[in-house]
Amino acid sequence: MESLVLEALGVRFSVCKVADFSGVDLSQPFCFTGTTDEERSLVCPEGLVPDNVVERDDGWMGMRIAGQLNFSLIGILARIAGILAENGISIFAVSTFNTDYILTREENFARALAVLKGAGYTVLESR
Repeated sequence: MESLVLEALGVRFSVCKVADFSGVDLSQPFCFTGTTDEERSLVCPEGLVPDNVVERDDGWMGMRIAGQLNFSLIGILARIAGILAENGISIFAVSTFNTDYILTREENFARALAVLKGAGYTVLESR
């Protein structure tokens, strides 16, 4: 498999439960929503957390796999998650149509980038 490029985003994220999505500005970059039969979740920059948050967990930093991934590719996120797990770094992952986003706690982010560089990934620092 050719080496993938990871792009650090330079954004502090919050992972939230919300009562509803009425206060979420979906026109802003990096707003990820999810609805299940049990909850409404939101991942967004900390400064964009709406007032109707039920629960929030701040202090996440993110990276994404650069470019658009082909749906036929297998194990990309699993490999990254495995490398980080082997190094004691937990993740919160979000997938979109184009790519995967990997969030780690802010205190582990620099180490996560270094570990992934050591594993052969190209890491672009935030702009």
